[in-house]
Amino acid sequence: MNTTASGKLVLRNIAFILSGALESPIIEADCIVCEEGRITAVGRERELDVEGARTVVDCHGAVVCPGLIDSHVHPVAGDWTPRQNQLGWIESNLHGGVTQMVSAGEVHLPGRPRDVVGLKAWAVAAQRMYANFRPFGVKLHAGAPVPEREMTEEDFRELAASGVRLMGEVGLGSVKAADEAKTMVAWARKYGIQSTIHTGGPSIPGSGLIDKDVVLEADADVIGHINGGHTALPDDQIVELVEKSPRGIELVHNGNLRAALLALRTARELDKLHQIILGTDAPAGSGVQPLGILRLVAMLASLGDIPPETAFCFATGNTARLRGLDGGIIEPGRAADFVILDRPQHSAGANLLEAVRLGDIPGVGMTIIDGIVRTGRSRNTPPAERLPEVVGS
Repeated sequence: MNTTASGKLVLRNIAFILSGALESPIIEADCIVCEEGRITAVGRERELDVEGARTVVDCHGAVVCPGLIDSHVHPVAGDWTPRQNQLGWIESNLHGGVTQMVSAGEVHLPGRPRDVVGLKAWAVAAQRMYANFRPFGVKLHAGAPVPEREMTEEDFRELAASGVRLMGEVGLGSVKAADEAKTMVAWARKYGIQSTIHTGGPSIPGSGLIDKDVVLEADADVIGHINGGHTALPDDQIVELVEKSPRGIELVHNGNLRAALLALRTARELDKLHQIILGTDAPAGSGVQPLGILRLVAMLASLGDIPPETAFCFATGNTARLRGLDGGIIEPGRAADFVILDRPQHSAGANLLEAVRLGDIPGVGMTIIDGIVRTGRSRNTPPAERLPEVVGS
């Protein structure tokens, strides 16, 4: 695999493209052209300039999708997690089609500092670490301090000035009261720091119940795991959150899946699918789930009465828009981050979308980040019916 330079990349013989955009989730095109890590053209090969490519990928009739984005992870250091004492969890997620991740707090660090000086230092260190270290090219946006009651507005100003752009889950530290959470979220927003709030019962020692009243008053940018992480709120509270909040509604793999379907159906009825984003909430006590995002997509499409192409948008374009990330949508100007998919071999579904609608996990044939081929056939998904191939470089 070419992992040193992108140059010009051409993806050809595509069956169709999953755009990542809710308003038009399928693009009837067979070719994508990229240069220096960015998409420059999408359309029919006969109409595009495909000459002079450094890398040519023949998709052999497979489907191209934006690289998946995991909106909720808990990294610690490099590609190691002490939560399950596991190495290589980020690279393993890449084999599940995930090309970007967003930290909801580096909370599993042994001895995690909770004093203000220590937590700020740890946040800046985590932000720098993952800005400089990208396992197999995966973009992990980290440095998400969990707010503590002793923090002041000046602390948020200092964090922002140091490059921190995320705040870890409100509720995993000492800030649990609605008025305190609202203040912290407002300070974060003032300085361009995006916030996420824990929702539901406690998940780790030191966390606690965060109910719908706290969530609504805090008004964080993302309602973290509205389906619980792991324990969900009562149904009426979930429905009220979806009804009243204009913020991101996050469904996670490591939560209550029945509650996830309730939140999804409520959002659909209220025409709020543009607020739905997906995460794994891993590494966690439930382990590491390299196929967690694909499993969520298949579950929502098969049990949630959502077209598969729409479900893929929750894990791509929706998350990119709500999280302010590059990528997530296939259109000129965006980062050239892709996962190439097809129906798993011997699926009852006749094609990729039908297989996902029936609940099958698609086969990943290749991942590309910044216009560079990072992995070939996935070691984690079922084998795909059609596999892409690098035919020129």
